[in-house]
Amino acid sequence: MTVPTSDAPVLKLSNVESAYGPIKAIRGVSLQVRRGEIATVLGSNGAGKTTILKTISGIIDPRKGTVEFKGENITAQDPAFIVQQGLLHVPEGREVFPLLSVHDNLLMGAYTRRDRDGVANDMALVYRYFPILKERATQDAGLLSGGQQQMLAISRALMANPDLILLDEPSLGLSPKLTKEIFEIVVRINRERGTTILLVEQNANMALNASDYGYVLENGRIVMEDTCARLREKDDIKEFYLGMKEQGVRADRRWKKKKNWR
Repeated sequence: MTVPTSDAPVLKLSNVESAYGPIKAIRGVSLQVRRGEIATVLGSNGAGKTTILKTISGIIDPRKGTVEFKGENITAQDPAFIVQQGLLHVPEGREVFPLLSVHDNLLMGAYTRRDRDGVANDMALVYRYFPILKERATQDAGLLSGGQQQMLAISRALMANPDLILLDEPSLGLSPKLTKEIFEIVVRINRERGTTILLVEQNANMALNASDYGYVLENGRIVMEDTCARLREKDDIKEFYLGMKEQGVRADRRWKKKKNWR
């Protein structure tokens, strides 16, 4: 079942600025994610993509601007409070509990829930999405492969029954085959469950094909946004993110001059 998106944003950032000490990581970032869609943020290493997710989830307090989730201001709220509102962050590097079993890692994702039947149903669901986790349910999570740990990290977030998942670099360190498998499941989760997803990903081609709407981040600022279908056709994106060069196209010149952006 394909779940239609809504025009009302479930997440909205307005002129957000965050920093690490004296170093500004993001500058005046404004973006929104509509309910039921997959949105992606593209950018080079150090552009500030991960900082955006950390600011949304309360790990970093912004110096300026506001973060709204489901119409409520959650700016600089405690991360535990934000999780309870239905916003889950799957960080870069997976970060599973290595000495707990796969099963217990999943139960940790459902820590805030009290509906036992719902938890049992979601446990069965994530095992259908990732059958290997069911096979390894009693195994310590630290003994899983990198790809399996990524599957577990995503599944643990799903166990909280979230409205929105922040997904940071899910393909990091994975083979192309595993990356394709992970992204196929992410799209299934979005289409079948209606879970809204904000994705940060270095693999621009995979991210643009999986997502509905995209933002391009450069030096901490949003410099371009559009539907992913249109972004894939832009010469600048083809040149700098998809590795495609077209004869007679001087994308580098347009990129530097920032013409026709926004």
